[in-house]
Amino acid sequence: MNRIAKKLRLHGRKLNPLRLRQPRVLVLGIYLADRKNLVRHIVQELDETRCYRVTQRWAALNGEAPAPHVDKVTRMKPQQRVPKFALLNRLMEGVDVADYDFILLCDDDIQLPESFLDRFLDRQTQYDFALAQPARTHDSYTDHPIVEQVDGLDARRTRFVEIGPVVSLRRDAAVLLLPFDEACGMGWGLDLLWPVLIERAQLRMGIIDATPVAHALRPAAKSYSLDEAFAHMHAFLEDKPHLTKEQAMVVLERHAI
Repeated sequence: MNRIAKKLRLHGRKLNPLRLRQPRVLVLGIYLADRKNLVRHIVQELDETRCYRVTQRWAALNGEAPAPHVDKVTRMKPQQRVPKFALLNRLMEGVDVADYDFILLCDDDIQLPESFLDRFLDRQTQYDFALAQPARTHDSYTDHPIVEQVDGLDARRTRFVEIGPVVSLRRDAAVLLLPFDEACGMGWGLDLLWPVLIERAQLRMGIIDATPVAHALRPAAKSYSLDEAFAHMHAFLEDKPHLTKEQAMVVLERHAI
């Protein structure tokens, strides 16, 4: 047994086989450069991982990077409005997603807990979630009650993983779900389509309660029309197998701390 395995065993944690090497993580993010954001904190926190090899690719909308370490990972500065998931596809151009163990999609308005990436991905692996998101803190803006942190739980297996503000796709989910169908626009409805595809592939998905993120800087959907997003979602889902909201908001398993 090597040194890492011994350390994990001594701490009583279930051995994560990916920890025996350094898995690769690709972070794809978008920040609104002309609005208050937390991208400096996010980029720095994700770079401070001890257990993963992280590559970050960000797009800046409506301005310049707020700091040198953010500018270093800013790959695009589009001059016109581009829907979120079309922009994420552009950030992936020239990248073979199969080269990465995890693809992390990230917005710019969240506060990450200390050692977020190591702790979050460790649990995603432990609970065998191909698709996962961190829960949100109690003081966060939330559109779906299921994503709020449940005290006393480590994680929940669910039929729902929201499109943001942080989503992690393990390699098998990334190959299945990427590139994004750009007809989805801002992405509304993808989180009702994803569970059908995940379950067909006999994979699992869930929410990690142990590593909640604070999403309190600004409410969702403030940079675009809610009415347009709803209409677009219904049109996008009309001819695709998907869950209803009631079918999706289900917890299948609970894992205590």
